[in-house]
Formats: sequence, structure tokens, C-alpha cells
Amino acid sequence: MTSILIASPLEQFEIVTLIPLTFFGFNISITNSVLFMVFSFLIAIFWISLSFYGNPIIPNNWQLLNEMVYNVTSNMVQDNLGSKGEAYFPFIFALHLFLLFCNLIGMVPYSFTVTSHITFTFGLALSIFIGINIIGIQTHGFKFFALFLPRGVPLLIVPLLITIEFLSYIVKVFTLSIRLFANMTSGHTLLKIIAGFAWTMLSAGGLLAVFHLIPLGLLLALIGLELAIAGLQAYVFTLLTCIYLNDVLEFH
Repeated sequence: MTSILIASPLEQFEIVTLIPLTFFGFNISITNSVLFMVFSFLIAIFWISLSFYGNPIIPNNWQLLNEMVYNVTSNMVQDNLGSKGEAYFPFIFALHLFLLFCNLIGMVPYSFTVTSHITFTFGLALSIFIGINIIGIQTHGFKFFALFLPRGVPLLIVPLLITIEFLSYIVKVFTLSIRLFANMTSGHTLLKIIAGFAWTMLSAGGLLAVFHLIPLGLLLALIGLELAIAGLQAYVFTLLTCIYLNDVLEFH
């Protein structure tokens, strides 16, 4: 009797230590997550470098693609931050490219999706959140804390309103990180399940081997959808960063 070993769909998210390292008792080992994160960062830097090197007068396909990505980010910054967003455009553009390549590289078989781990997305969201608040305090000084207390509020409900506003402000970190993490994890898990189902039907032989084309076709369609989601989630994360930055630069 032949048994078919089916791997867990969550196995692809396992962090594997490649080079074990310790520093004064701290674990700073090089893992597959670190490797692909650095790889994605280098590709983003390489992309930005090529964008300003040797552009022909008549645009080729590569230049058109560069300009399309640039224009998408530029319009995002202009629509949400206006002229005051020019100073923050290099960071926002680099963030957009970095997340885009993290998501797209994760679609390559036997690679690793960095954004599928909440530790990475939460750390990135928290770092951006702290930076945005520092910018807000530098711009407005102590008036920045008026963000938690709208004008004309009765004194009786001030403590309650400050608590609600503070909690709704802090929750931005969680919504920003969980949205990216959940979408990438669920999408990759679904792809793994469908792929495993198609492989099981093919391995079973007989009539099932013929009908494995049904989940295989579904898998191909889902891969196209997941590629679109990879680009969309990078865009949404960057867009929300612009919106949160605008909130601290310009009080409403």
C-alpha cells in the first residue's frame, strides 16, 4: 500500500537558521528570513540606481516600467501629502519598492515570504509609527498632543475622549501590520493547499489523475490573483503610511 506524504501548508513559513551567530548571549543568527529581507532590500536599491542611469531619449520597456512605478508612488504622495510630502518622497518610494519586492520574491517557489511574519510587519509598522510621531512633535511641538483632544469638548467627557482617541491612534500600528501579514499568509497558504490537492490527485493515478487539471487550473488563476495582491498590499501599506503622516503634519 503506497502512502502519500503531504507537507503542511504552514511549513513554508518556518524560519530556518542558516548561519548560527551569538553576540554577548544575544541570538543574531542569519536565517532565511534575514537572507530574503536583505535580498529584497538590495534589489530595491539596485532598481532605484538603475532608474537614474543611462535612460535613453526614446523610452524602452524597462524605462516605461520604472516611470510607471515612480508615477504611482509620486501620485500617492502628491494626493495625500501635497507639496509638503516632497521631503518624505525618497523614504516612501524606497518603502514601496522594498515591500513590493518582498511580496513578489515570496511568490518564487522555494523562496521565503518575509511579509508573512507578524514580527517583521509589526516591527516595520512600529518603526514607521514612532518616526511619524517624532516628525509630528518636531513640527508642532507640544501642540501635537492636541490631536487626542478636539476643540469644544465638554470637560466632563475629556478623560473618556482622550482614552478613546489614544487607543484608536495606537491601533493604527496593529491594523497596518496585521493587514499585510494576514493577506500574504492566507494567500500563500491557500496556494499551498490547492497545489497539494492537485499533486495528491495526480499521484493517486487513474481517473483522479485526469481531474487534477481542475485544481491545477484553479491554482494558476490564484497565482495571478496572488501576484496582484502582492502589489496591492505593498501599495496599501505605503498609502496608509502617507495618510498617517499627513494626519500628524496637518491637524483636522
